[in-house]
Amino acid sequence: MRRGMHTDTERCVRAVRSKDARFDGWFYTAVLTTGIYCRPSCPVVPPKPENMTFLPSAAACQQAGFRACKRCRPDAAPGSPEWNRRADLTARAMRLIADGVVDREGVPGLAARLGYSTRQIERELLAELGAGPLALARAQRAQTARLLIETTALPMAEIAFAAGFASIRTFNDTVREVYALTPGELRARAPGPGTGRGAGGALTLRLPFRTPFTPDNVFGHLAATAVPGVEEWRDGAYRRTLRLPHGHGIAALTPAPGHIACRLTLTDLRDLPVAISRCRRLLDLDADPAAVDGQLRTDPVLAPLVDKAPGRRVPRTVDEAEFAVRAVLGQQVSTAAARTHAARLVTAHGDPVDDPEGGLTHLFPVPEALADVDPATLAMPRTRRATLTTLVRHLAGGTLTLGVDSDWPATRARLLALPGFGPWTADVIALRALGDPDAFLPTDLGVRRAAQALGLPSTPAALTARADRWRPWRAYAVQYLWATDDHPINVLPV
Repeated sequence: MRRGMHTDTERCVRAVRSKDARFDGWFYTAVLTTGIYCRPSCPVVPPKPENMTFLPSAAACQQAGFRACKRCRPDAAPGSPEWNRRADLTARAMRLIADGVVDREGVPGLAARLGYSTRQIERELLAELGAGPLALARAQRAQTARLLIETTALPMAEIAFAAGFASIRTFNDTVREVYALTPGELRARAPGPGTGRGAGGALTLRLPFRTPFTPDNVFGHLAATAVPGVEEWRDGAYRRTLRLPHGHGIAALTPAPGHIACRLTLTDLRDLPVAISRCRRLLDLDADPAAVDGQLRTDPVLAPLVDKAPGRRVPRTVDEAEFAVRAVLGQQVSTAAARTHAARLVTAHGDPVDDPEGGLTHLFPVPEALADVDPATLAMPRTRRATLTTLVRHLAGGTLTLGVDSDWPATRARLLALPGFGPWTADVIALRALGDPDAFLPTDLGVRRAAQALGLPSTPAALTARADRWRPWRAYAVQYLWATDDHPINVLPV
C-alpha cells in the first residue's frame, strides 16, 4: 500500500537514491535549492535529503512554484495507479478530471457528477493531492501541450486549442510557468523533428507504462473479440473507433519496447486529451505491476504463471455502456457469436464514420439508438432479448449510469437487480468496464477450467474463498488464469 507515500520521507529518499522507476507517478520530488521537481527515477545526481520535499502530484508541485525537470520530464510519468484501484471520492474525481470533465463542464459539473458540493470536492482533493480540480486540470493541459510541442510539427495555435487552453496567451504563460521555457524553446529542445499530422491527419504519440508489461493477453483479447466495423487488428496494431465529446476519432495502438505507439485521427483536436486518457484506460497502462505481481506471487499456485509472463494487464474499454451491451450479447455464447450479434447492431444502428485507412465503418451505437430496437429483430433467445432491452432502456433513461466515476459496489448491485443479470455479467462489467481491480469471475468457464487444471477449487463458492488471498488484485489473477488456456484471447495476434 503506497497511499500517501509522499508523507513517508525516509521511504521517498530511498526510492530517489535508488532511482526506482516503480515509484514514478506515486510521488514527486521538489528540490528546494533549484526550484524544480522530478520523478523518483530522475537520472541526475540526487540532491541532499534536507533539500528535498515530497508532493503527491505534479499539480501540487506546480502550484507550489516548482518547475518540471528538463531531464526526467516528471509530468509525463505514467499516472498514479491509485486512481484506478480505488472507488472513493478522490479516485472517482481524478478519473473524471483525466476524462476532461473539468475542461468541458467546470468544477460545478464535476461536483454534480459525483453528487457532492464543489466545496467538498475542493477540500478532498487539496487534502490528498495538494491541489484542487482546476490546478489538476491545468497540469493535464500543460502535459498535453508539451506532448504535442515535442512530438508534432503542429502550429502553436492548434496545440493551444487541442490542449484545452482558452487562449494563446494562457497557453504561452502556462508553458513558461510550468517548464521555464517558451513553447518554441521546448520544441527546439525536442530530440527529433515533429511529425505533424500523418496520413489522414493522424497524430503519432507514445504512451508510457510501468514495466514489466506483457501485451499478449490485453491485445489478444481486444483482437479476438473485435466487433467488425468498430474494431480490427491490422499490421500489428489494434484499431478502433472512438466516440468523443466533440466528435469521433480512430485510435491505432501498437505494442513497442518501452511504450505503446498510439496513432490518433480526430475530427476535433480538443478531444486529444480525452482520447489519450481512454486509450490508456483501455490498455490499463497506469497499473502498478510491481504491486500486483508481488501480491499474486505469494500464492505458490499463481507464482509460476506470474514469473512466466509478468506484467499482465486487464483489457478494459473506451466506453462503459458499449461494453455492458456487449457483455449481454456474450451471455452463454461463443466469442464468434457475440461478435456477430454486436456487428448486426452496429450495422443497423451505429453512426457511420470515414476511416482514411479503410476497415472501420461505424461508431458503436449509443443506448438511445438501441432503446427503440424491436426485440423481434434480435436473433437471440427471448430472455436475452429482454435483458438487452431492459439494459438499454435504463442506460438511455439515466436510471443506470456506467462511467469512470461509477461507485463499483453500488453499480454492481444495481446491475444484479436487473432481470437477466447474473453474477458473471455483473462481474465482467465490473472487471472490464468499471475498472474494479478486485472484480472476480468465479462462474466463468475459462476461470473454472484453469482452476481445475491447477488444482484449485473449481466450484464458484470454494474458488471465491480460495481467491481471498489474491485481494485486492483478483481481476489480474483472472488474466493469469485465463492465460493457461490456448484461446486466441491469450495470444498476441500475428
